[in-house]
Amino acid sequence: MKTLYVVIPCYNEEEVIYETTKRLAVKMKKLISNNKISKVSKIMYVDDGSKDKTWNIIENTCKSDKMFCGVHLSRNRGHQNALLAGLMTAKKYADIVISMDADLQDDINAIDEMIDKYYDGAEIVYGVRNNRKKDTWFKRTTAQGFYKIMKFMGADVVFNHADYRLTSKKVLEELEKYHEVNLFLRGIFPLVGFKTEIVYYERNERFAGKSKYPLKKMLHFAWDGVTSFSVKPIRMVLNVGIIMFIISLLILIYSLIVKLMGEAVSGWTFIVCSIWLVAGIQMLSIGLIGEYVGKIYSETKARPRYIISDIIHEDIK
Repeated sequence: MKTLYVVIPCYNEEEVIYETTKRLAVKMKKLISNNKISKVSKIMYVDDGSKDKTWNIIENTCKSDKMFCGVHLSRNRGHQNALLAGLMTAKKYADIVISMDADLQDDINAIDEMIDKYYDGAEIVYGVRNNRKKDTWFKRTTAQGFYKIMKFMGADVVFNHADYRLTSKKVLEELEKYHEVNLFLRGIFPLVGFKTEIVYYERNERFAGKSKYPLKKMLHFAWDGVTSFSVKPIRMVLNVGIIMFIISLLILIYSLIVKLMGEAVSGWTFIVCSIWLVAGIQMLSIGLIGEYVGKIYSETKARPRYIISDIIHEDIK
């Protein structure tokens, strides 16, 4: 049987982590008793610099139950970096790794089917929600719009998939070769390749606590996704520049014809508006290009994406 590690990033999850621990412990024991995974399989919590008692709870859980282990980041680095820290740490011990959130919105019963898909030959199994009925209208509309925009921009993302997925050790070894600083794992995994499968599940309401992804963070996350995996915005700026250049030539020709015909050229307002319009487009274009240059600047620094201050694992003394 293969060794499974369930990696769970946590940030201020003291209200829900006890229930998460309880439910996952039952699920893991059932998987072991059904000979789907080995007895040394574990649940790995990754504390993303929480400000509450999350890490203390993780420490106590690890001491009382050897099925649990923990990774503590030195400071808050964001969900994607915390998840990556867990994946790269678990890779050393596991044959397969399943990542999920701590809020119990991801249906843990889908784990069985994910493992079955893996034994059937899949290296990546995406957990995809089958509907968004429990989302608010705003959340549902913006989420679906995000996936459509990503597709339009040329990014290969799985529709309605977040970070609930199974990955094999082989996939994680290849993932380690990607050195992006601006992480967008939903876009990176499809780039890795290998055989993939999808498991559909119904997403639950958050068991307790508040969402750690307010609108501001969601917009930042979406912007990272677009600018990290698509050059279409730059090409769109180029196309707009070409169109504006052609329009400028037409206006120039028109102005020369009017001048040669001896008619007074009126339209001071038109000229001023044109100048401001062109200047605005230029500024917008420069800002957009600057966003990409800024990302290149971050990538060239090659700063560490996370720093682990402590690990609780029985194989590490």
